[in-house]
Amino acid sequence: MSMIHQISAEHLTIERIGEIIYQNYKLELSEDAKTRIRRCRSYLDKKIDRNGEPIYGVTTGFGSLCNVSIGKDHLAQLQINLIKSHACGTGERVPNDIVKIMMLLKIQSLSYGYSGCKMDTVLRLIQFFNNDIYPVVYKQGSLGASGDLVPLAHMCLPLVGLGEVEYQGKVMPGAEVLRKKRWKPILLASKEGLALLNGTQNMSAFAVWSLLQAQRLSDWADTIAAMSLDAFDGRIEPFIHAVHVVRPHLGQIETAKRLRELLEGSQIINSIKAHVQDPYSFRCVPQVHGAVKDTIRYVKSVIDIEINSATDNPTVCPDEDLIISAGNFHGEPIALPIDFLSIAMSELADISERRIYRLVSGTRGLPSFLVANPGVNSGFMITQYTAASVVSLNKSLAMPSSVDSIPSCQDQEDLVSMGANAAIKLYKVILNTERVLAIELFNAAQALDFRLPLRSSPALVRLHDEYRKVVPFILNDELMYPHIERSVTFLRKHSPKGES
Repeated sequence: MSMIHQISAEHLTIERIGEIIYQNYKLELSEDAKTRIRRCRSYLDKKIDRNGEPIYGVTTGFGSLCNVSIGKDHLAQLQINLIKSHACGTGERVPNDIVKIMMLLKIQSLSYGYSGCKMDTVLRLIQFFNNDIYPVVYKQGSLGASGDLVPLAHMCLPLVGLGEVEYQGKVMPGAEVLRKKRWKPILLASKEGLALLNGTQNMSAFAVWSLLQAQRLSDWADTIAAMSLDAFDGRIEPFIHAVHVVRPHLGQIETAKRLRELLEGSQIINSIKAHVQDPYSFRCVPQVHGAVKDTIRYVKSVIDIEINSATDNPTVCPDEDLIISAGNFHGEPIALPIDFLSIAMSELADISERRIYRLVSGTRGLPSFLVANPGVNSGFMITQYTAASVVSLNKSLAMPSSVDSIPSCQDQEDLVSMGANAAIKLYKVILNTERVLAIELFNAAQALDFRLPLRSSPALVRLHDEYRKVVPFILNDELMYPHIERSVTFLRKHSPKGES
């Protein structure tokens, strides 16, 4: 029996979105949502009939064509033309799970009753979601200004029998999937094209996905850093609570506590040290990882507001008897935080690569490049090269997109957020950071084996033993790239807190 999530005005959390998407929930509208949608549409229809004044995007053209009035007999054609003309996407496809988040966020936004969509349009989006029908959406094309016009146009084309979808593993025309399901194409009414295309659901979907991954990778970074610290014969003193209460950033305190817990009971960490100090990449883990945690927390608070908002234009307010053309579609409020998260995750990869370098450097009693017979064997030498290459790419990707703007629409849209480009770059940074952390785990596990017979903590030994089920100790040179790929898969399939 399928699990059901009711679309309502109740607060939708990022964690709940993760559950809905990855535990295959089905959607249905609450009675309150149905009432809101019907009430707004009814109000809009009456307003069009009674009002002789032009209403932007409803009885006028779009963008700089806002002064061109459209006759009532052309209002429906205006909306379908909008979707057709705005579907100008290019580049790689948006991954299916992010497309599914986009559909969920669009349904949620329309359900508040400020957009003027008809009930059948919202229900068709729910049918697509519930039947795992993924519109083919392209990554490139949005300025993040009038919302995500281009990707949302591609998402909505199949509703009217246009565009393409992926269904049951096969890409097919939108018209074909409608025939298979015996559904009629949606006939758009006034305002509906704008309601579907205006909004920040593309940027927000990438941000939600990235936050879910960022939290997981932040947890993994602490766990892997603890293993690297022990394998490097590092010191525990920089993680003692007394150090952090005098500079009480929350993320810093959380990180230090986590590493103390992970290292509790380690014979290595409790052994007498010949060195009095560790490099920053070990000693400053609480400060660096902690800053990343605080960044994630901030970005999450902003995206949390965004996904619980109506972000199309114009905003239809039945209670106030107002239809207002304004700027809720503008991506600036989330473009800046999305760029910020890219910077933070890039730093998480930066410090990880520095720990990899230390582990292969032939110091602290570890063999050069983590093999017993270096020289004839290159060992883990090139894993650090790969990590360095990925980290360098991240640094380029972390340059902010939100500082850029290229005016569009005959200068009517004269400052744009470029938040969609920021979101695409963040997606890449997240995947790259995961790869670097996987390489660090590969190195840390190898280095830890050279500390035997001294043993690490029970928590880290359990992790090490589980990891060894898929990636072996490297005795002599062998193909390394499959082990790196298995390490990435390990991070995805296992919990950094010891839960499979």
